[in-house]
Amino acid sequence: MKDIVIYAIPVFILSLTMEVLYYRKIGGHHDHYGAKDTAGSLTMGIGNVITGFFSKAIVLAALVGAYQFRLFEPDRSSWIYWVSIFFADDFSYYWFHRSSHKVRYFWASHVVHHSSVFYNLGTALRQTWTGNFTGSFLFYLWMPLVGFHPLDVVLMQSVSLLYQYWIHTEVIRRMPAWFEFIFNTPSHHRVHHGSDVKYLDKNHGGILIIWDRMFGTFKSEEERPNYGLTTNLESYNPLVIAFHEWREIARDVARAPTLKAAAGYIFGPPGWSHDGSRKTARQLQDEADHKAGSASDPTV
Repeated sequence: MKDIVIYAIPVFILSLTMEVLYYRKIGGHHDHYGAKDTAGSLTMGIGNVITGFFSKAIVLAALVGAYQFRLFEPDRSSWIYWVSIFFADDFSYYWFHRSSHKVRYFWASHVVHHSSVFYNLGTALRQTWTGNFTGSFLFYLWMPLVGFHPLDVVLMQSVSLLYQYWIHTEVIRRMPAWFEFIFNTPSHHRVHHGSDVKYLDKNHGGILIIWDRMFGTFKSEEERPNYGLTTNLESYNPLVIAFHEWREIARDVARAPTLKAAAGYIFGPPGWSHDGSRKTARQLQDEADHKAGSASDPTV
């Protein structure tokens, strides 16, 4: 089975080119694109396709293995099956994505996608080289266990990825209110890519935004976000982009004073430190809330 994302590559190239030309026409090119940054994003995208030839075989093998122990035999020709797998895939993606921001081990792969200080269609192509190798598929293994066919699971993952391409833009400000309430949109996903403290770890949805609304991670867009990381990379080298967080994890583990601290540096949230010298997103947000509360209450 060929990945349908491969067939979308010409659309990626054409739409990205049109977006660049649009920004040049309105005079906002330098606010939305950077030549070196875009080159880095495209390199990461190409690398993702190349590594995918090997890593997706691991994913499919894991799904097929789980499918051997399936509990049910749903009818793949039924519309109920396809509606169910759509929601199951999107639900799985939400928890995978949320965990990728809460567990440093998964963040080490996902941080690649957040490492651009621009928000454009090129950023959508800035994808990890290590995610499938390091177990992102674990969040989907329950699907073949309940009877969803492995090839259908892979198909839905590709559909989700294709949907999320178009929401990486600042050209579209808002969709109709009903659409904004149900689906992930450029506005919602701009928040997700924001490095502003109030925007950190928000809007993890793939196609649907309802999961964020249900599980308390939704944040509406207010002012234009500052994009990138809380501490941005100073390199456009694709090897640095792909592996910098893995290198930092190795350094932290090597310097950890105890095994518990070492485990914290691997499986704790990004920004966690055994001595409190760094801050997690939650700690930064708690500090910001405390300062806001103190400023509004003169008795504090």
